[in-house]
Amino acid sequence: MAEALARHLLGEWGEEDVEVSSAGVFALPNAPATEEAVQALAEEGIDLGGHRARLLTAAMVHEADLVLTMTGGHKRYVLELAPEAKGKVFTLAEYAGVGADLPDPLGRPLAVYRRYAGELRWLLTHALRRALAAGQDRDKNGENPGQESGGPA
Repeated sequence: MAEALARHLLGEWGEEDVEVSSAGVFALPNAPATEEAVQALAEEGIDLGGHRARLLTAAMVHEADLVLTMTGGHKRYVLELAPEAKGKVFTLAEYAGVGADLPDPLGRPLAVYRRYAGELRWLLTHALRRALAAGQDRDKNGENPGQESGGPA
């Protein structure tokens, strides 16, 4: 849901050059999104029907400029997988400036997925704006977008 919603928001803002991808720390590779997730995002005009889950790898973390997780537990897992990524791994809520986990709605009814989609939209809006601003600052300073600068990427 996060990847599709992030792409949607970036498209609305005209930010077509930003690459967004998702992978799960406990994902079943090639598993489709749940019917509830597909429906909750369809109600917002976002197609999630073709989504297939991917399992996160250390290479994915290494290649990313920024890694956002849903929970602190996921963040710890990512840092165990790729300890050198410290400084570019945050929970989504932490990066958005609110600091709370966003629990997985898996197995819950559609109403929970709808609330989750709304919370996710709010958090992504704030996190993406911060990431875009950080990218603009990096560009002004002549840094390579893939180069770690010690702070959020």
